[in-house]
Amino acid sequence: MKNKLKLTILLLLVLVFEGKAQELSIDADIRARAEYLHGFGNPIPGGSDAGVFIQQRSRLKFGYTAEKFAAHVSFQDVSVWGDTPQIAAGDNNNSLSLAEAWVDLKFGKGWSTKLGRQALVYDDQRVLGGLDWAMQGRFHDAILLKYAKEGFKFDAGFSFNQNGPGRIGTLFDPNNEGNARAVFDYKSMAYAWLHKDWSTLSASFLFINNSYQELDGQDPIEGTVNRQTFGTHLEFKPTKGLKFVSHIYGQTGEFAEDVDLGAYNASLEVTYKPGKTLFGLGIETLSGDDNGGSDGKIESFFPIFGTNHKFNGYMDYFYVGNHANNVGLNDIYAKAVIKTGAKSKLLAKAHYFSAAQSIDGVDDYFGTEIDIVYSHKILPYATLKIGYSQLFASDDFLATRLPSGSESGLQNWGWAMLVVKPNFLKWSPTPKAAL
Repeated sequence: MKNKLKLTILLLLVLVFEGKAQELSIDADIRARAEYLHGFGNPIPGGSDAGVFIQQRSRLKFGYTAEKFAAHVSFQDVSVWGDTPQIAAGDNNNSLSLAEAWVDLKFGKGWSTKLGRQALVYDDQRVLGGLDWAMQGRFHDAILLKYAKEGFKFDAGFSFNQNGPGRIGTLFDPNNEGNARAVFDYKSMAYAWLHKDWSTLSASFLFINNSYQELDGQDPIEGTVNRQTFGTHLEFKPTKGLKFVSHIYGQTGEFAEDVDLGAYNASLEVTYKPGKTLFGLGIETLSGDDNGGSDGKIESFFPIFGTNHKFNGYMDYFYVGNHANNVGLNDIYAKAVIKTGAKSKLLAKAHYFSAAQSIDGVDDYFGTEIDIVYSHKILPYATLKIGYSQLFASDDFLATRLPSGSESGLQNWGWAMLVVKPNFLKWSPTPKAAL
């Protein structure tokens, strides 16, 4: 019986891979990160103990590619060491999930469609990103129409979300741990992205419309609130080693049922690499609001689906589930990436943070953050990363973030992460010999 089963599986594999340019792959993404948090994401009061834990992503990925078809399925477990008992019979913390599951069909002449659960990653990930720093990542359920030919790319995407199968109506309950107006939980999304490459310049344009279910308090009601994010991303390389990167985005539409939205985000970064060391200077501004929308309009920009850990300091004080609908941010920074060996490098970065919108009697200066990250590729499929960050915050900034009457402590964060991405299998059928 076992031999018949093996023969059947072998015959099925032969039939599946009959043809040319086909490949089956099995890969993993296993990363463990130890963290010491003493003021990460929000200031910690003086005298408080630091948080220490180890979190791990264990992701298994299956891929298949053919001449006109590709498919990908990946599963992941995201856990903190110790949150599942050693002899537990099941996944008590519900940490196992489907990460991605999509198919890509190629129609020819540059056209294709991609359907399923997938990461949406564009340009520098300021607006749409995969959020790979977070162990769980970020994935959307969407269908894409894609075109790529001769340096030009075009993507159009659409998503429509429901809480489950229903026979009457399409009300969508976005309630996320009591935050009914969770900006990530849209009812539908439509977007278009256009990109063109030239010899020294690349340019992209992105337009997104997100529709959110209207609410009566915490309860969904008929109707939607629509907000738009749109703008351009530019990269210019006038000469060897010199690079300019800029983006400009706007947000319009409705913030809530009775509150309008009008905001902007702009940045410019210049990097120069004369040899083995890269030097960079940059500035970014995200518009703010001095009254929280009490005048009927929010003027604070929020990069909803971006990989926000990548921007504005690694200690995640801004736009990582926080700093929304307030005075915005100006971020002036300098960085250097130093090659320390054939397989290692050191990043040093300094940020100067201030408010984009002033408030009477409050200092605009938020503070200065220093980020240091050392990376070493210890194996072709394994990288060790070690980081340290410290925030030197202003008194006014601490006063707005700490409990009333609290004294400030040292605000720092350290971490070490091992990322292992082995390939377990990469198999293609052997081409048939010509007769």
